[in-house]
Amino acid sequence: MKAHDGMYIDGAWRDADGRDTIDVVNPADEQVIGRVPAGTALDVDTAVRAARAALPGWAATPPAERAARLAALRDVLVARKDEIAGTVTAELGSPLKFSQAVHAGAPIAVAGSYAELAATYAFEEKVGNSVVHHEPIGVVGAITPWNYPLHQIVAKVAPALAAGCTVVLKPAEDTPLTAQLFAEVVHEAGVPAGVFNLVTGLGPVAGQALAEHPGVDLVSFTGSTAVGRRIGAAAGAAVKRVALELGGKSANVILPSADLAKAVNVGVANVMSNSGQTCSAWTRMLVHRDQYDEAVELAAEAAAKYGDRIGPLVNAKQQERVRGYIDKGVAEGARLVAGGPEAPRERGYYVSPTVFADVTEGMTIAQEEIFGPVLSILRYDDEDDALRIANGTVYGLAGAVWAGDEAEAVAFARRMDTGQVDINGGRFNPLAPFGGYKQSGVGRELGLHGLTEYLQTKSLQF
Repeated sequence: MKAHDGMYIDGAWRDADGRDTIDVVNPADEQVIGRVPAGTALDVDTAVRAARAALPGWAATPPAERAARLAALRDVLVARKDEIAGTVTAELGSPLKFSQAVHAGAPIAVAGSYAELAATYAFEEKVGNSVVHHEPIGVVGAITPWNYPLHQIVAKVAPALAAGCTVVLKPAEDTPLTAQLFAEVVHEAGVPAGVFNLVTGLGPVAGQALAEHPGVDLVSFTGSTAVGRRIGAAAGAAVKRVALELGGKSANVILPSADLAKAVNVGVANVMSNSGQTCSAWTRMLVHRDQYDEAVELAAEAAAKYGDRIGPLVNAKQQERVRGYIDKGVAEGARLVAGGPEAPRERGYYVSPTVFADVTEGMTIAQEEIFGPVLSILRYDDEDDALRIANGTVYGLAGAVWAGDEAEAVAFARRMDTGQVDINGGRFNPLAPFGGYKQSGVGRELGLHGLTEYLQTKSLQF
């Protein structure tokens, strides 16, 4: 798609306040493929005012009509899914097949789920001698990341609209074309003017202005824990609601009774998917010491098969960061069994699929989120040891458990300090709540739990 040179505010594309622009770069060949305006605090203020003005009308719109708009939005996403996939591939570097299946497919499912929820959710309930009303929280400031550029937008905008909120979106600067395409979709779906607004720009400028704006009632942010901490602090000072979906260092625990080959192969695929740029990726594989050597061999073989099937990282800074972590792993004594820090191609921000063995829990690569195609394999002695290692980071976003007996895997999963656990390769469920324990965040996205984030309660006593 061709980049718009304005902001989508109050139902139309409008000139930006300033002249500054952001180059959009294709990470596979390092070519500039478009330019979008770098929004200012004034652009954010204009968008928030439009959202505020549209709020009473949208909040009063019957839920069935809000559901109809969301169903229309889903239908436009379906109609434009090839264009969406192509746009994500161009600015994120994701292989086209993955863009079609996940980057276009997941948002369609999520938009559809909120069209249904908006129509069926009980926005009022009787409790004793009270009637409890679930009302929209107000204007939502949504700040989204680049790694799943459309999914993360829809996971915030769809429940907010279903709840009766209005939205100002500030997307990641690396993937703004996908966000502009979404604004076109919203417009085509007949969502009223001002209900959804888009301001492109840099995080420290437009993002900060949105997070701190007094006209915003809730800030929903997905990104790094470091930035999330700052947004949480600013929101706390303003006594403003916040939803934070932050980092992860998820454990893939393979119990001795598991199908080792399957668990290892699926585990490697999970980490290499989206070039490792997934907050919930199972980047720590925990294997019993008796099966360790076999698991390492299997993982090295699996990673070697990825080669050309893996896309680049999103930008040069991320490539340098990930290569720095690989160097650190080697320096701290981990054993490289696949990949390494050398760039596999002359052009593009590629990193080789990398697997480390002999990783101990205190190493940097076992504690910090790398956000690249890097897997650490750790040994454990017994189940209690495995649990201690699995729970031994500041994060708690996701995880996996494999066992010959499902009940055994479930018993272990129940003891993990994490927001979601896949049992024996359980599939992603767009209706299940997604979010973390500890420093992985505050609040939940997706499904019913994602809808309630955007509601506040009022009780009337009779």
